[in-house]
Amino acid sequence: MSNTPLTTAPQAIDPAFENVWDEIVWRGLVHVSTDQEALRALLAGDPITYYCGFDPTAPSLHLGNLVQLLTLRRLQLAGHKPLGLVGGSTGLVGDPGGRDTERVLNPVETVEEWVGKLRAQVERFLSFEGDNAARMVNNLDWTAPLSAIDFLRGIGKHFRVGTMIKKDAVSARLNSEAGISYTEFSYQILQGLDYLELYRRYGCVLQTGGSDQWGNLTSGTDLIHRVEGVSVHAIGTPLITNSDGTKFGKSAGNAIWLDPEMCSPYRMYQFWLNTDDADVITRLKVFTFLTRAEIEEYEQLVETEPFRRAAQKRLALEVVATVHGIDAAAAVVAASEALFGQGDLTALDAETLRSALSELPNATVPAGTPIVDALVATELVSSNGEARRAIAQGGVTLDGARVEDESVVVQGTLPGGVSVLRRGKKTLAGVFIG
Repeated sequence: MSNTPLTTAPQAIDPAFENVWDEIVWRGLVHVSTDQEALRALLAGDPITYYCGFDPTAPSLHLGNLVQLLTLRRLQLAGHKPLGLVGGSTGLVGDPGGRDTERVLNPVETVEEWVGKLRAQVERFLSFEGDNAARMVNNLDWTAPLSAIDFLRGIGKHFRVGTMIKKDAVSARLNSEAGISYTEFSYQILQGLDYLELYRRYGCVLQTGGSDQWGNLTSGTDLIHRVEGVSVHAIGTPLITNSDGTKFGKSAGNAIWLDPEMCSPYRMYQFWLNTDDADVITRLKVFTFLTRAEIEEYEQLVETEPFRRAAQKRLALEVVATVHGIDAAAAVVAASEALFGQGDLTALDAETLRSALSELPNATVPAGTPIVDALVATELVSSNGEARRAIAQGGVTLDGARVEDESVVVQGTLPGGVSVLRRGKKTLAGVFIG
């Protein structure tokens, strides 16, 4: 496998299950599907070819996409052959689902650049070796050569408008104030064409995607049945939400991206560490390769010793290791522990420490700034007087050492030229020297 090994090495099928279908059902990954009995038999038999598509609507995939990436990997570990599709053509058009207005069309050059970035991300989750080696495909390869007339005659004639407007995403947009353009209305035809092409080229008989994409998924199964006279399959995974009903994968309004330049490994680690007790076992099932037996042990710990947050710590470690590699995961664990007084701040690598501090309240000050001024600059206190009182009460530390004299200055002596201020036991701030 091309990516860094995980803390828990993925195995073909959890020994608790006879069939990968049973495992993905137990993990809660099947919200809707075509014939379940046929799917169970299909996945228990000889290797099949299956695919999932990712549109380049941003320069990175996010946690919602991670559900699909891990589903691709689970099926490959069970012996099946994955196709990772990056939508060079569908990314130029835009999916109408999940929004009340038209998507802004990105420049062709931007979409091309994002195709490359997403392809590299998808590749990290798949193996390109062995009898069931993965393939990467781009739907621009078969749509670009098509003329408008060829598209309408060869593909469009197989779609019925009455059926298309009943699809949830289209129906919602038709009933909205903004309506829907023909461009986005045609998206489901393009996705149906993808499935047909992959069936013809590689014998692909299964597509996975989010349940909000079900209308697009079935456009492909219907098209293949109409044109080729065969039945193929689709699985819609559930949309992940928190137990309180809020949207998953959002942090202060920002998506948790898989690109470390857009979301640092430390920030991702903290996101998972803050998972609610009511959600953590579901997250372990979906986002890790821990076995059923291991997850049930954590379920027991959540009930009996929730204060240890053992399940959250394991979840955060596993996901960061999956996405960014075990070395990055180890670094952010060390940083998290050191920042909260359970490790050596001076032993951290500079990049991880600076990344972690950027997620905290922070300020940039000149070297030699008095500790009182630094406390105010980072907003750990609201005034110089409050800063002096906090110091006098023994409630301030600088780089892990208690501050006993208000004449102390901040020099940025930690790796990367930074310092860490703490007020009380848990209130932290970063200081960058500049």
